Amino acid sequence: MMKMLGLFEKLGDNALYYVNQAGRMGIFLFYSVVSVFRPPYKIFPTVRQIYIIGTLSIFVILFTGAFTGMVLGLQGYHTLRKFGAQGLLGSAVALSLIRELGPVLAALMVTGRAGSAICAEIGIMRISEQIDALECMAIDPHRFIMAPKFMAGIISLPLLTAIFDVTGILGGYVVGVKLLGANEGAYFSSMYKDVEFEDIYMGFVKSLCFGLLIIWISASKGYYVHLERGGGFGAEGVSITTTNAVVLCSVAILLFDYFLTSVLL
Repeated sequence: MMKMLGLFEKLGDNALYYVNQAGRMGIFLFYSVVSVFRPPYKIFPTVRQIYIIGTLSIFVILFTGAFTGMVLGLQGYHTLRKFGAQGLLGSAVALSLIRELGPVLAALMVTGRAGSAICAEIGIMRISEQIDALECMAIDPHRFIMAPKFMAGIISLPLLTAIFDVTGILGGYVVGVKLLGANEGAYFSSMYKDVEFEDIYMGFVKSLCFGLLIIWISASKGYYVHLERGGGFGAEGVSITTTNAVVLCSVAILLFDYFLTSVLL
């Protein structure tokens, strides 16, 4: 009987914890989004965050995009050759990248490179009482810290996704055309014929949503590091919270990818 009561107590405690966490993150998102539209606007901090989130992620985006496109070109050529449809290699590579792999993989790379850094930065600011000091000086941390990061994430992710897509298409061209001997004209003509505006629009909407998700989850996890289970005021708490933020961001990206695909198709 006591074990059964202990089980129900644990289930109730977990339910309350996750409900409180969801409520905190929802309130955090509301105040942060409102702060983005409150003048005066933080132009220079936003540009700096675009450099940190976007520019510094270009190398990993180029590297990942190139090899993703090369793998698609290699696999696609050998698969399409079985049906005598090597001329469709360009459209297969482009559609796979633009609609799905580009937004998702670019978001996952940014999560690992920039999202973890954002969570750790804000978490350290929390445990070192810098955020409390801002509040004591009547400075809104949402407007001072979070708003530039949200703007930078929403601007950077679509641009990084576009770079990923272009690099991947060129990688597929190098392997499919130059290495395996597919027809160069057919590669680009099939891409031109089959890729439509709706496909580009789908990738653009996904990248915008993923940018918002990454900054929201990473920043809110760091902001409430002292309330995280297993967290607290210490380096170990920040490390645990950062790991949880990266995992949650990755899972949320995959879940929202399915949801957005089902809505936009």
